[in-house]
Amino acid sequence: MLVELPEPFDFALTIERFARFGDDLANRVVDGALHRVLDGAAVRIAAASGGAAIDPPRPDLAPAVRRLLGGDADLAAFAAATAGDPVLARLLPPLAGLRPALVLDPFEMLVTAISAQQVSLLAATAIRSRLVARFGTAHGVVHAFPARDVVARLPEEELLSVGFSRAKARAVSALARSELDLDGLARLPDDEVEARLTALPGIGRWTAEWFLARHLGRPDLWPAGDLALRRAVGALYLDGRDPDERETRALGERFRPFRSLAALYLLVGMRVLAR
Repeated sequence: MLVELPEPFDFALTIERFARFGDDLANRVVDGALHRVLDGAAVRIAAASGGAAIDPPRPDLAPAVRRLLGGDADLAAFAAATAGDPVLARLLPPLAGLRPALVLDPFEMLVTAISAQQVSLLAATAIRSRLVARFGTAHGVVHAFPARDVVARLPEEELLSVGFSRAKARAVSALARSELDLDGLARLPDDEVEARLTALPGIGRWTAEWFLARHLGRPDLWPAGDLALRRAVGALYLDGRDPDERETRALGERFRPFRSLAALYLLVGMRVLAR
């Protein structure tokens, strides 16, 4: 079954990050196709003319797949708004069709972000995959991410055993056991989402900004505290000099109101294009 995506759309570039940093058991890329559990069913999502093919053919899952693959992003408006930027003008043509793949479940997104705090993304993926293998549910080649209530019942020692640090284990437990309505955050403006998330232990501005960009799909986030983004800014705009968070945040102002897409294109450009 075909899920239509707006042009331009490049399936391989859009799912690149799910395979770049190791074997993500909840978002597995096998032979170029993305395997993901949606609404309790394992779904194979593959490139197809005009969009993506999903198997089994579930029309009710088409909106979720479209959102997962960044179908709501306005790439044409982004290209027009940033046409005067020399770096993005060079990156956009070879990255045409790169869309912002989203993590659809808010709890999974926050655990993903917590796992990646101050460690390499390879290490973070390995930790999450151990969590998913032990406490998620297998569906063929892919696993469902552990549900919030399952994680809430786990002793912190179980989280330590899969590789979370003590501080991150406490943060994940506190998140799982909190009364915060994660689904309800979608109805709030960016600043209120950030305020509610950062009120929880172990969640700071960086984590909240990635949640807004990569779960809610908000268009104008610029996680200036992200080391990889700072390095990309340094390499592409500052002749190799690494900026601090304040300088990175100031430079990002030029990309309003599309800072989320700008961050995506700079990060992917650094990974997949020859510099």
